Amino acid sequence: MFRRWIVATWRQVWGPAMSLLQPVIWIVLFGQVYTALGSLPVFADGGYIAYLVPGILMMTVLYSGAWAGTGYIDDMNSGVMDQLLSAPISRSAIITGQLLQQLVINVLQSAIVLGIGALAGARYPGGVVGILFALVAATLLATVFCCASTAVALITRNQVALIGLSQMIVLPATFLSTTMMPAALLPDWVQAVARWNPMTWAVELARTGLDGTLFNGSADAGLLLAQGGALLGLAALAFAWTLRAIRGYQRSL
Repeated sequence: MFRRWIVATWRQVWGPAMSLLQPVIWIVLFGQVYTALGSLPVFADGGYIAYLVPGILMMTVLYSGAWAGTGYIDDMNSGVMDQLLSAPISRSAIITGQLLQQLVINVLQSAIVLGIGALAGARYPGGVVGILFALVAATLLATVFCCASTAVALITRNQVALIGLSQMIVLPATFLSTTMMPAALLPDWVQAVARWNPMTWAVELARTGLDGTLFNGSADAGLLLAQGGALLGLAALAFAWTLRAIRGYQRSL
């Protein structure tokens, strides 16, 4: 199953490649338009670009993950899904194969986004270990949204419904988090929402890895552990939801 999805991606590699245009635009435009914010004490020595890049990294993951279910809708419409469900393979393999393909693509895209950020002027004092830590955080967030998108696709079986629900989630999840601004600069009600937003958890985990605060003792270890554990728990729940959705789809045939 993994090989099937990887081959399909390779044959249409322009899709993942084009999805990188958005983070380039965000980093270049936002980084330049709001560069003056870097002088505020809350951004420390890294400036606004260094603060922005982890947020754009997670935005890329979020947008890519939200579209993960479209492949299943194509399979359902073409009859491929029915053939897979009648084949001697486990239901978890159908889900896991595509999820692994999505995660591989997300890791590659995330590494490219970090490279684009470096070209735009961001620096990563956390070094290689910090970058790997950020990629792990991005992978956890990708797992949550890829699985959720797949579950919605299997339940609704409709491309329009999936796109509509995705649009209702991705923008609020982005702007009701610390993706663009520190919590201290956000309105009180946005701070309250951002505190429980998985996007914030992933962004803050990546930020502490990239800026080196994870290793110099200045980061809140308890908070980071709670955020990482919450992301891991959400990923497990989302995967379980996807398995339940595909079994529900099979029963309805």
